[in-house]
Amino acid sequence: MEDSVKDATKSSSVLQQQQKIIVSWDEMIEKGLGNFGWTQFLQCILVSVAMFFDSQQLFIAIYTDDYPTWHCTNHTTTCTSNSDICKLPKTSWAWDGPSSKTIISQFGLECATSFITGLPQSSFFLGCLLGSFLLATLADTSLGRKNMIILSCLSMSVISLIIIFSTNVWIYSALKFLIGFCRSSISTCCLVLLMEKVSTEWRFTAGIIEFVFFTSGYMSLPGVAYANRNSPWKYLYVWISLPALSYSLIAYLFVTESPRWLLMQGRVKEAMEMLKGVHDNAAPEENGVSTTDTYNYLKRVDVSTLNTESCEEKSDLERSEEKKKKRVSFSKPYSSVAVLLRTSWGPKRMVGVMGLGLGIGMVYFGMPLAVGNLNYNIYLAVVLNALMEIPSCVVTYFLGKCGRKLSIFVFSVGSGICCIVCVVIRSEGVKVWVAVASFFCACTAFNVFLIYMVELFPTCVRNTTASLARQAVVFGCVFSPFLIAAGRKNNLFSYGVFGVLIISSTLTLLSLPETRGMPLSDTMDQQEMKEGNFPLSC
Repeated sequence: MEDSVKDATKSSSVLQQQQKIIVSWDEMIEKGLGNFGWTQFLQCILVSVAMFFDSQQLFIAIYTDDYPTWHCTNHTTTCTSNSDICKLPKTSWAWDGPSSKTIISQFGLECATSFITGLPQSSFFLGCLLGSFLLATLADTSLGRKNMIILSCLSMSVISLIIIFSTNVWIYSALKFLIGFCRSSISTCCLVLLMEKVSTEWRFTAGIIEFVFFTSGYMSLPGVAYANRNSPWKYLYVWISLPALSYSLIAYLFVTESPRWLLMQGRVKEAMEMLKGVHDNAAPEENGVSTTDTYNYLKRVDVSTLNTESCEEKSDLERSEEKKKKRVSFSKPYSSVAVLLRTSWGPKRMVGVMGLGLGIGMVYFGMPLAVGNLNYNIYLAVVLNALMEIPSCVVTYFLGKCGRKLSIFVFSVGSGICCIVCVVIRSEGVKVWVAVASFFCACTAFNVFLIYMVELFPTCVRNTTASLARQAVVFGCVFSPFLIAAGRKNNLFSYGVFGVLIISSTLTLLSLPETRGMPLSDTMDQQEMKEGNFPLSC
């Protein structure tokens, strides 16, 4: 009986000691990151530039896959502006501009089904879906955040240059699939890397920087497309691919890795050198804590108990052997998912986030692609949509002091209502502005959602879980091109479906916690303690 009491007391003492170490470790990393100095600002800029090129690839189909305008070559009673082009002889009409202006005109898809015309962009999103699944854990394990971003940008750009040699819609769709596969990790890795480079106080600011560059890339497309309005669609891919290739080299030379990820991999010296550089260039801390204190503290702490090994459930003997070998964990792909599924809160939280992303993502990515259905100037319509990203970023910044759940709920419901109004309203001019309002609400909800999903999970599984959440977003996008193609004849199939889905997705917020003001967890032990549970490891 006495032995049992002693064992229980000893276990309690060990648990308290471990909790104290983990909390102190997290606090010291926060202090090491310090205030938002020039070094962190420049790093955020360098990382976020990848989103500029990513957004261009994401929305380039607005112009390259558009259904171009045409005119009658002999104005007879059989050929009018309201005629069905498929019922007219080829000699009685012609495209406005060159026949290679878009893939529709070059590949002769003017009478193709909605499945064929929507196939290229749907293939792109399928590539994103598969890429997110297969590449999800590489940024958490062997490659890291930085290398994953560089490889994704490089491969995406190279394939974008190859796509100009497509001779039919099938080859074009296959290459779009590869582009989607390669760029699938860019947005997730960029956001995670930014969140881990700054302290809790500046996470929202870092996220806003990424959103600004994503918006800038989207806004640049109308200008590039208008400058090449009388040129083949292939020119667009060339003009957006060459700068991205140059960025890959610059990022390789100047972007630094996440200090949190380095610590998780046991690379303490590299992490502390990075933290020292950050701290020396940051504003002085009010509490006077120096990076030297942080470094000395971490040297005293047994890092093998603090890296991602604590994400896995191990016996004392196994942990002892791993300390001797200094082995970095997570060599097995998706071991992080297995660990998450063993928790009581992990599966419910993951399903909730994926359900939320499905609805928000379909509207956020679907609305810009649907501007061709509005019977409005396509260049101006894209500009109006892109301009909404700017006030959305401003609003998102001020929402940093509001609850994440409430912000997402209000703007998601607002976007859904506007989508449904687009189905009912008949005036094309008014419909354009209602669609723009819907996109603004979806943008804001999506911005908050991206930050929210990063805050819900610890570092050791963060990139994997964020990628899974993005998979849900992309899964909804796979069906968007088909809905948009069908919506050319009836808006109910596009805007109506968008509205119902985004409103329905907000129900998943009931199963998710609030994260505003909460520090990021690094290990599964820390997250378990936040959830009020015993840690997974001793």
